[in-house]
Amino acid sequence: MKSYYIFITVFLLTFSVAKYSFTQNLKISGKVYDSESKSPLEGVLVTLDGEYRTTSTNALGEYLFINLFLGDYKIRIESIGYKKEILNVTLKEGESSNPLTYLEGDPLNISQIDVSSTKDYGMINVSSLDIKLRPTSTAQDFLKLVPGLFIAQHAGGGKAEQIFLRGFDIDHGTDINIMVDGIPVNMVSHAHGQGYADLHFVIPETIDKFSVYKGPYYSKFGDLGTSGSVNFSTLNSIQKSTAELDIGKYNTYRGVLILDILSKNGLIKTEKTENLYIASEYAYSDGYFEVKQDYNRFNIFGKYYGLLSKNTIFTMSASAFQSKWNASGQVPQRAVDNNVITRFGSIDATEGGNTNRANINISLTNSFKNNQTMTNQIFYTNYGFNLYSNFTFFLNDSINGDQINQFENRNFFGYNGSFSFLNNSGSVNFNTTLGIGARFDNIDSIFLSHTKDRNFLNYIEAGKIFQQDIFTYINETIEVNDLVINPGLRVDYFNFNLTDDLNDSLSGNKSAVKIAPKLNLFYNISPKTQVYVKSGIGFHSNDARVAVNEPDQQTLPSAYGVETGTSFSAGNALIGFSLWSLFLESELVYVGDEAVVEPSGKTQRMGIDFTGRYQFNKWLWADLDLNYAKGRFVDEAAGEDYIPLAPVFTSVGGVTFKFLNGINGRLGYRYIDDRPANEFNSVTAKGYFVMDALLNYTTGNYNIGLTFNNLLNNVTWNEAQFDTESRLINDTDPVSELHFTPGTPFYVKLTTSLFF
Repeated sequence: MKSYYIFITVFLLTFSVAKYSFTQNLKISGKVYDSESKSPLEGVLVTLDGEYRTTSTNALGEYLFINLFLGDYKIRIESIGYKKEILNVTLKEGESSNPLTYLEGDPLNISQIDVSSTKDYGMINVSSLDIKLRPTSTAQDFLKLVPGLFIAQHAGGGKAEQIFLRGFDIDHGTDINIMVDGIPVNMVSHAHGQGYADLHFVIPETIDKFSVYKGPYYSKFGDLGTSGSVNFSTLNSIQKSTAELDIGKYNTYRGVLILDILSKNGLIKTEKTENLYIASEYAYSDGYFEVKQDYNRFNIFGKYYGLLSKNTIFTMSASAFQSKWNASGQVPQRAVDNNVITRFGSIDATEGGNTNRANINISLTNSFKNNQTMTNQIFYTNYGFNLYSNFTFFLNDSINGDQINQFENRNFFGYNGSFSFLNNSGSVNFNTTLGIGARFDNIDSIFLSHTKDRNFLNYIEAGKIFQQDIFTYINETIEVNDLVINPGLRVDYFNFNLTDDLNDSLSGNKSAVKIAPKLNLFYNISPKTQVYVKSGIGFHSNDARVAVNEPDQQTLPSAYGVETGTSFSAGNALIGFSLWSLFLESELVYVGDEAVVEPSGKTQRMGIDFTGRYQFNKWLWADLDLNYAKGRFVDEAAGEDYIPLAPVFTSVGGVTFKFLNGINGRLGYRYIDDRPANEFNSVTAKGYFVMDALLNYTTGNYNIGLTFNNLLNNVTWNEAQFDTESRLINDTDPVSELHFTPGTPFYVKLTTSLFF
């Protein structure tokens, strides 16, 4: 199978870069801008009607059609959220055309959406649609917009959320690749769990859009992108400065200030195409537990975006984040049943921690003749993590208890570079992207220690890690009329260097290489209907401590994925349906009482995804996501082969309304079915149904809103759940049973915002 992928990829890539001769060399080279900000628009679909040619604008808003003949052409320019523009262009002898187009904003209309309206084939189209339809107030809310993705918090609000997607309990990010403006969010070889992805450093009001790529089918995504990848983009500019204050139950409040520093209408005015804004956020909550969470979070973010010349964009951003909190931990079911504690009580009230992150991100995008584009990006992150947990209470130490402290301090930096260019042969279009990059993680202190009431007792593990990932990839998109052939190839080189401060014999170094081919096919039956088949190999890296010290375990276990489906729009409806399968050579399982990640056996997952959007009229929309997955360990006996906590059936849906008089809001639900909590299905993680609502009144100068969480006051729903063996202080013997974090009770929040 690997040989097949490599043969197809090499053949198609070689074919795509061949040179062709033409009798004419006329071209249409245009640019597309936002009519309000005058900034270039990226990703706008541009279609040359009657020629079977489509393209999309690059980061500078440029598009190009070459090797054209004399005559009249009609160009369609369209993007979700903007009015469609149609240009009539006439090419004469010895002349080319360079049209400029300014798109105006337009109310959302599903009937005008073409399912083939993205040139980033395989990306979930409805992601940008859902940002407009679903109100969001936190960074983690954006993850919940991914169809089939659920999150769960189980450590006081400051810890990264547990993630579930496509039959995976992803823990905190082991099998999902998350980025913000090209900066990796995931932390490899993390003190708490492989791929730990904490999005709390992102101020939600600064998020412009995000793209979702399910499965391991895309060569630009590497490590951890097995179930999928999510790529967030922050705003390049803001329309107005904003001051916001949120006040909610449980002594919860949040303040946001976003200032337009440099723009045509900013505090400092400029006539150039450049923008600078600064955003800050402070949040506090006591939480709904009996022990106050004392949750504090502070963020500051600044971003400069400037057009240095007509062919060059410079972007620079910097951010700082810190958070601290207390946590009530996971509640053993027997403690509640025996009235030892309530659902909102705790066995160890001294859990919690603090974390911090600072980022610097610089990118330069250049455009050359014939729509060639080069992007260079460098980034740097300083990160600290300090977490106190107690999963097993008195199982291992009947006197002091089992509280542990996981700590790390790291600096990582990296580079992303890409070069894209176009070729044409008659009606056949070739779009080639070459990429190269690297990431270097220097974890100068990482340890696990035994503590009591956050006081140090002894080290369990301590050391240093230096980890490298150097990669290159090629992605080819070949458009033959309505057929799109999308091969790709990615190669990653990893090096793991471990220094063990407690046992020098465990120190060591290991290298590994992963070759990951991809092959995707898309067929546009019409602009409203697309069918596809996607396939590819992905991987997730093992923790450096496993890679170095357990040579029998695979360092970069592969994930083999295949998927087929269709997406289409019919009238006011937008529908997506897919069947998928994913085989993993090795599962990574987090073991809570030892705070380590252990490789497990081979797994096979199969599933069905359904996504639907419907627009009743100009002000009312409905959405529905249905996701089913069946996952099993391959080499285990029937009845002993369940994948713990793997979601089986999930559904999200709701209605959103937006009146012209400024009243807008949403009523929505989340549902996840019961699922096995262990390999034998002897303990069940209970499903839940929760409804939320939001009501806003928005004008050009202010917004007033109410948010209702758990609207029906489901008082028994469990957010995070685990089958854990533990011992309470009065237990004679250990007990293995369900441990859970109770879900949020009914909660209401008032939001007031001023725009100036």
